[in-house]
Amino acid sequence: MAPSSDIIISPNDTREYRFITLSNGIKTLLVSDMDATQAAASVAVNVGHFDDPVSRPGMAHFLEHMLFLGTEKYPDAGSFLEFINQHGGNNNAWTGTEHTNFFFAINAEVFEEAVDRFSQFFIAPLFNQELVDRERHAIESEFRLKQKDDIRRIYQVLKETVNPAHPFSKFSVGNLDTLAGEPAQLRTELLQFYQQHYSANLMALSLVGPYSLDELAAFAQDNFAPVQNKQLQKPYPDTPLFTKQQLGKLITIVPLKEQKRLTLSFGIPSIHTQYQQKPLTFISHIIGNEAEGSLLSWLKNQGYAVSLSAGGGIQGYNFKEYNITIQLTEKGLQNYHSVVSACFAFIKLIATHGMQAWRYDERANLLKLAFRYQEQTKPMDLASHLSMNLHHFTPQDAVWGDYVMQGFDEPLTQQMLDLMSPDNMRLQLVSTEFPTDLHADWYHTPYSVSDIPASTLAEWQAPTLPEGMDLPLPNPFIVDDSNARQEDNVSATPVIISEGAGFRIWHKKDDEFNVPKGHIYLSFDSESASKTARHAALTRLYVEMLLDHLAEFTYPAEVAGLSYNIYPHQGGITLHLAGYTGQQEKLLDVLIDNVTGFTLSEQRFHNIKLQLLRSWYNHQQSKPISQLFNSLTVTLQQRNYELHKMAELLEDCTLEELNQHVAEFFSEIYLEGLVYGDWLSNEAKQLSKKLRHILSLISKPTAESGRELVNLTNKGTLLRELNVAHQDSAIIVYYQSEQTSPEQMAIFSLLNHTMSSPFFHELRTEKQLGYMLGTGYLPLNRHPGIIFYVQSPVAGPLKLLEIIDQFIADFNYAVMQITNGQWEATKQGLINQVMEQDANMKTRSQRYWVSIGNKDYQFNQRETVVAQIEQLTRADLIKFMMQKMRTKTADRLVLFSTGEQHKQTGTLNSGTLIDDLKAFKHQSDNFEF
Repeated sequence: MAPSSDIIISPNDTREYRFITLSNGIKTLLVSDMDATQAAASVAVNVGHFDDPVSRPGMAHFLEHMLFLGTEKYPDAGSFLEFINQHGGNNNAWTGTEHTNFFFAINAEVFEEAVDRFSQFFIAPLFNQELVDRERHAIESEFRLKQKDDIRRIYQVLKETVNPAHPFSKFSVGNLDTLAGEPAQLRTELLQFYQQHYSANLMALSLVGPYSLDELAAFAQDNFAPVQNKQLQKPYPDTPLFTKQQLGKLITIVPLKEQKRLTLSFGIPSIHTQYQQKPLTFISHIIGNEAEGSLLSWLKNQGYAVSLSAGGGIQGYNFKEYNITIQLTEKGLQNYHSVVSACFAFIKLIATHGMQAWRYDERANLLKLAFRYQEQTKPMDLASHLSMNLHHFTPQDAVWGDYVMQGFDEPLTQQMLDLMSPDNMRLQLVSTEFPTDLHADWYHTPYSVSDIPASTLAEWQAPTLPEGMDLPLPNPFIVDDSNARQEDNVSATPVIISEGAGFRIWHKKDDEFNVPKGHIYLSFDSESASKTARHAALTRLYVEMLLDHLAEFTYPAEVAGLSYNIYPHQGGITLHLAGYTGQQEKLLDVLIDNVTGFTLSEQRFHNIKLQLLRSWYNHQQSKPISQLFNSLTVTLQQRNYELHKMAELLEDCTLEELNQHVAEFFSEIYLEGLVYGDWLSNEAKQLSKKLRHILSLISKPTAESGRELVNLTNKGTLLRELNVAHQDSAIIVYYQSEQTSPEQMAIFSLLNHTMSSPFFHELRTEKQLGYMLGTGYLPLNRHPGIIFYVQSPVAGPLKLLEIIDQFIADFNYAVMQITNGQWEATKQGLINQVMEQDANMKTRSQRYWVSIGNKDYQFNQRETVVAQIEQLTRADLIKFMMQKMRTKTADRLVLFSTGEQHKQTGTLNSGTLIDDLKAFKHQSDNFEF
């Protein structure tokens, strides 16, 4: 093993790092985290769909799937997944353009065995011929799942309009057509691809866990040194992504979902060597600004746009596509020439007046602060990220590389700005309003390509700066530095520091993560929030209007590391602030001042309303399973409503009606809040006093809003069908607990944990029913529940329910087959998941806030549930299933949609059909919460 390198890490990072090179050349980053309860590993291979043979698009992706399905040492196709699941872990993989990433996390005590199993993927995979046909059907299911996904459909148009000689132009996912042929021949090609492209010198490995660095080094060397080093080199052609033939084009694309989007794309050479200077990050920092006078602010004031982002786009070994993307209004779509002109005027403004070191330093200092007070991530996320970083950065910069901005390089920045010119641009317009003459392969996306007239390009070359547009001022929210404070007698859990009629605030001073950050949650409950579908629609519109209005005021704070979110819930709305505590109260003042005291123009009201309506109507174009998940909560929660119904009710809403609703909403409020982090007790009390005073000026106190849940007891099987225009069928089967006790939480969560891996293996791997399926522990309004879900291209709802019911019936026997050792290991795996250490302050704050919402005021629900899990026997699980999940007597809700190709496969009618949702909810008994 090669010697370690000095790795730059955050002063707030308590983990130990070491970089080594294994004897076979695998670059390896080891992370010792003695506080972690789980360990993780990731291998990133410099092989992706760019390497696919021309005759076999999708081969790299297919190989990724096959590597999980058995090795010489562990030949059982489902053994890896079963081992990971049994020991409280999870795993995944993805295939990109130039890399494939494999990763898993598992209980730390079995990490060494898991690494052994994992390493065999890269040493001696079996590529069982009998699994080849089965798994290419899984690839087909994955492909078909995204056929009506606009992101994938538009991405395919991009592939077809770049230089066809560039490997990016290749179809990447694969399907039954590209992977056709005899399984024996396909296996031969698969093995050949593996031998030609997988090599130790193209791999990067990361191990994270509660072991010493020496122990982790031994794990890496012992298990991964046998991976063969074939000394392979990447053969990617040095051909540009865009030639002159692909530039200066207007590409119009018709989506399935209603949207109006303009993207200016600029072709730039590879930026991999620029990561220490990050000139494009600096440029995006200015273009993406949303404060008063910014490009977006000007576009909004003209009624042209609702949002803007800068800096996205694909990138790779010899290319970078830099994008400015704007969500347009109808007026903006009609005047997109003016929108493009404004963009070029702003780019010119940056080049002539914005090339100032203080602007660069402002962004660099923000990243410096973010790195210094970087909060830890979960081991699996960290391992996956670091293995990829070893391909992009030097080993010393593997952790720091995402944050480093070493100094303003004006010539390099000017070079990037020079490339953002009309003659180096492609325009992409996504809208349902354009005629088209082409259809993209595989996804059938309608599109057209036309030349942008030379006269138009000439106009954009010399744009006039519009009045009211300017560069951003220095950011007043940026703090130079700060440190976490200490306080005596810190409580172990949150405590109430202020309480009165219609008001309660909790506080907890952080004494573990030691960063100068805080989280404030404020929930405003109002009976007017969602007592009817129209009220709920108006509340959501108010939230969207408020977020839009606040953007200009709060953008500098967000850039400075002070984030916030406002979101609706069953009883009202919640405001969540996060970030550095030194400026957090200033941001809260801005938010509170604007919550009720803002006015918007009719034009802005009209644009935001249309945007919300478009989003709700577009939901009907979502994947069937997504629509069923949304319908599940709508069917069971009394104050949750169907999106298309709310959209219909919002159509004729006026600004005056919205203002009346807001006044009614705030006339009587119940406020519950949590102040957590680097907030001292006296500071939190002062903040509570201020909030209480403000509330008293605008509102009367009231009780917490109700949150009723439909009680399914004694209802038998309830059926609800959704009409979804999609070739796949989908189904969700939901079982509900009558009690909210720790015992029920334990049995439902253990049932899901025990079933999830076999369900996945049997229905996806064995029966090949589809790509998206599984089980889930799903508590609603504190009531535990379990769901079984499948989206399938091969079976209709009747067949899917039969298979799910048969699986549940057979599972009793499967539980009986489990040895005592396996049973105890399964329970321990779940216990470790439930008790997983909070990785950072954000995770801890969310747990506290959920506990308050669940009225778990002792903040010990996890511990009480674990105590119940420890006592559960296999007999308890079998008894529960026999009593509560027998098909003929079970109380359950079955939601389903019938795919276009399954209309003739039989009707699902073995239960009570819900044909009038409003009447069903009105007549149902409820659980009160």
